[in-house]
Amino acid sequence: MNLLEDFSPGLFVMQAIILLILILLLGKFAWKPILSALNDREEGIENALAAAANAKLEMEKLEASNEAAAQEARAQRDAMLKEAREIKEKMIADAAGQAQEKADKIIANAQEAIEAEKKAALADIKSQVAALSVDIAEKVTRKELSEKDAQLALIDKMLAEANI
Repeated sequence: MNLLEDFSPGLFVMQAIILLILILLLGKFAWKPILSALNDREEGIENALAAAANAKLEMEKLEASNEAAAQEARAQRDAMLKEAREIKEKMIADAAGQAQEKADKIIANAQEAIEAEKKAALADIKSQVAALSVDIAEKVTRKELSEKDAQLALIDKMLAEANI
């Protein structure tokens, strides 16, 4: 009850007027800057969120671009490997063809050499047969002059030796 006794209406009015002046001053000088600062901060946060969303979209685009580049690189690598395999197979086929050609050439040369040796052997045999025939004819002619029976026996003997 002490409060009611100390209550003074003049003081109350004065304090109310000071409170109103203080509210007006705060409204004019403090509330507007505080509210504008809060609005600026809210706009900054919204801008930051929008920038983060844009950055997220850019990251997704970049990841998609990187994936596309990686797929293209894989495709190029596969194409290069395929080309290298084809070149390798072609080189192997060419080498096999060249080896076959060389083998065929060696075989042909060997066959020619064999044929030449065969012809040389036949010529040698023919010359030996001719020499033998000349020898037989010479011996027969010598003997013919001396004996007819001996000549026939000699021819038979020579032919028997020639057939062996």
